[in-house]
Amino acid sequence: MTNVPSRVSIIVPVYNVENYLTKCLDSLVNQSLPDIEILVVNDGSKDRSEKIITEYAQKYPDKIKAFTKENGGLSDARNFGIDRATGDYIGFVDSDDYVTENMFEEMLLLAEKHHAKMVICNIQKVDENGKVTQKLTQLPNMPEKIILESNFSVFSDISYFACNKLFKKELFDRKRFKKGIHFEDIQLIPQLLLECDVIAQTQSFHYQYFERTDSITKTHTEKGLDMLKAVSDVEKVFRESPYASKQEELKNFQIFEGVYSFLAYLAFVKKEEIFYEMSEQLVLFMKERQIKIQDILKYSRFGKNYLLSLPLKKKIFYLLFFAGQKKLIRKLI
Repeated sequence: MTNVPSRVSIIVPVYNVENYLTKCLDSLVNQSLPDIEILVVNDGSKDRSEKIITEYAQKYPDKIKAFTKENGGLSDARNFGIDRATGDYIGFVDSDDYVTENMFEEMLLLAEKHHAKMVICNIQKVDENGKVTQKLTQLPNMPEKIILESNFSVFSDISYFACNKLFKKELFDRKRFKKGIHFEDIQLIPQLLLECDVIAQTQSFHYQYFERTDSITKTHTEKGLDMLKAVSDVEKVFRESPYASKQEELKNFQIFEGVYSFLAYLAFVKKEEIFYEMSEQLVLFMKERQIKIQDILKYSRFGKNYLLSLPLKKKIFYLLFFAGQKKLIRKLI
């Protein structure tokens, strides 16, 4: 068999997901796009995941490439896959999620039609019965082809998940996911976007994000500070990018990822001393960037005031925080 590069390489990091892996791999081996390779990277699982991977690799030898490595975390497993991918394009699927049958066919078509280095699709959250619990439209009211220079608001409007995107492989020539951190997507994907002239999108809800009940109850920790570090890493690259003059969009990115997303995480921090320590870091982050409360209250996403679009509980949490009423917040959470 000649080693012709596949059009799309799909990287699936696996760590102790025996209950979900079959559904994920089924959705990938049944893709309508014929030219795919699925790199399944077992990142030191201790459950039956390895056995499931072996079965699929034997059943679909032309599609599945199985790898086993010592546990190094999500970024490490994805990077391992990138190093071994032979496709012209790369996609990432988390091993407890699944995708529609024509996801990669449609996204490849859009990439080639518009010469886009990045293609985005919509996401829907699903429960264990496959019931849709939330639809996450990524770029509403935007065309299929987006020229970044004239639509740069997407830089701050976009959600920086790796898994609902298709990337031209060359974007990873000099960049990788940062190891040993949380929020690795926020750290890397904006940097990749800054290397694009054109991106494309489909309004199809191709990516099925499975919200596990065990992940919701997880305690949030000081690891949340990685979010602020991720924003800081992006800022450095932004200043050297072709879009460096677009300061308003950079500020909106800082507000969305560094303030609102950070506070959404902070709301689930149970330990009081960690909560206060992280609050102080956020205040410092805002001071250094001259982000005023007024900027935050006025911040718009997709052309609408963001704070006003939120559920009441979140609104109250944010407003109390901005008013400096952290003690009151502690009683609420």
